[in-house]
Amino acid sequence: MSGLRKSIPVVLFALLILPNLTVTDASATDQLWAGAAKVDITERDSGPVNDPMYARALVITDKQTTLVICSLDVVAIGEIGHIKDDFLGKVRGQIKADLQIPETNIMINASHCHGIPVKETDERTIQAIKEAAANLVPVQVGAGTGKEDRVQENRRLKMKDGTEIDVRHAYALPPDQEVAEVGPIDPEIGILRLDDQQGKPVAVLYNFACHPIQGAASGGNTADVTGFSSKVIEDNLGENTVALFVQGCGGDINPVFYKDVDHPRDAEPLGNMLGLSTLEGVRKITTTSDGRLKVINEKLKLPRADLAERIAQLESEQTRLVNSLNGTSLNLKTYLPLVVKYNLNSDFPSYYSHRYLYEEEQGRNQMTQMDKINRGNMERYTENILIMEKLTRLNANLRLLKKHQAQNVAAGSRTVEVELVGFRVGNFLMTTFPGELTVRIGLNIKKEAPEEHSFVAGYTNGYIYYAPTDEQLLNVGGAQEDSDSILAPGWQKIYENKAVEILKGL
Repeated sequence: MSGLRKSIPVVLFALLILPNLTVTDASATDQLWAGAAKVDITERDSGPVNDPMYARALVITDKQTTLVICSLDVVAIGEIGHIKDDFLGKVRGQIKADLQIPETNIMINASHCHGIPVKETDERTIQAIKEAAANLVPVQVGAGTGKEDRVQENRRLKMKDGTEIDVRHAYALPPDQEVAEVGPIDPEIGILRLDDQQGKPVAVLYNFACHPIQGAASGGNTADVTGFSSKVIEDNLGENTVALFVQGCGGDINPVFYKDVDHPRDAEPLGNMLGLSTLEGVRKITTTSDGRLKVINEKLKLPRADLAERIAQLESEQTRLVNSLNGTSLNLKTYLPLVVKYNLNSDFPSYYSHRYLYEEEQGRNQMTQMDKINRGNMERYTENILIMEKLTRLNANLRLLKKHQAQNVAAGSRTVEVELVGFRVGNFLMTTFPGELTVRIGLNIKKEAPEEHSFVAGYTNGYIYYAPTDEQLLNVGGAQEDSDSILAPGWQKIYENKAVEILKGL
């Protein structure tokens, strides 16, 4: 088998010059070949490292069509974070030149972890793809699902006044009594399993929706939740198995207890649970010699937003909130002790009960009068705090809106073009998008998909910020997802229809 592993890439890439087609199909063939590899991309000179980050690559071919899937432990493919905007073109161009694989058949997904990769991540990604191509063996494939509903939560909160805000470290949450309901999650894990002829897993691709931004308890550089889940899968399935996490529609999905201040922020337990749940799904999959392989690559134009009116509204609200702040006798030093005292005992907050009873007996009310004054001052100080918290949310989101309004104006076009990839491997189907899709969009597409094992990946082949639903965009300025977006209402239906069309075309 080791000799076969070495000879296949030579035959495949020396004899087959793959045409640069946007749609390639070879469903008539019976045998698929696949190889996988991973290369460390952890930046180790910028501070302590908690756990490694990787570029993982999977190459699948039927000798007529070749598909490359890369999973990177980075925040995004260009635009934000440490990966430059020319990254995708560099990697695709080099792989096309060296392996004759069409650029349209190369899919690169960012896990959206916030770790720091090395500057030469492009070179190491190319290395991972080439190593995967050198590891090609005949494979059997199978699709399945797992379930995990303990590690993630929808971060958007619907308020009793009808607005929505989200759970971020960038600003405070509102009082509990103002929250009316929370949004949905997608607990489904989409799984593609590829086994060699001895039944040993070559690779597992798993798709799940959640921001991997919990962090490491050590504070060190980390691949976060999905780095740990991939490690669990690889450790359990064998030394050479590669587990590729492909981020789903996690735009509004946080890790659970994201704002916990009583325990260290630790992604490992959450990653372990996701990894074990994925393994449970993997072990239920029976692989077969299903040789279907197809790739579709299309461009789609979506409407850009004009945010000028909403920015003006928020600036007016900003002024109103500032003007609503009122003076009070208290400062932080005097406010906090009063809050503790008056919550410990609302009847006798300032001293022991016998003093209050003694004054009542003597017909005096100095203690109760002081309490009345203190309560009034505390109420005004608390109101100021809540106003300031509203201002922090408004200011953070207003900055995002102004940034994207400037981008949209500078673009000189009322539309933005995005690249969509669709692929079939056996009975596994996937469609991609280059932005942070919110979870309802993924659920909608799955509902309309033509086959059971159809999945959606965001954060792929570029980055255009958040892609919230039209309904969420009506809340513009209230949450990060609807503020950190360049898209206009109406985009959602255009994309969802195209995504379903691509899945049906596979």
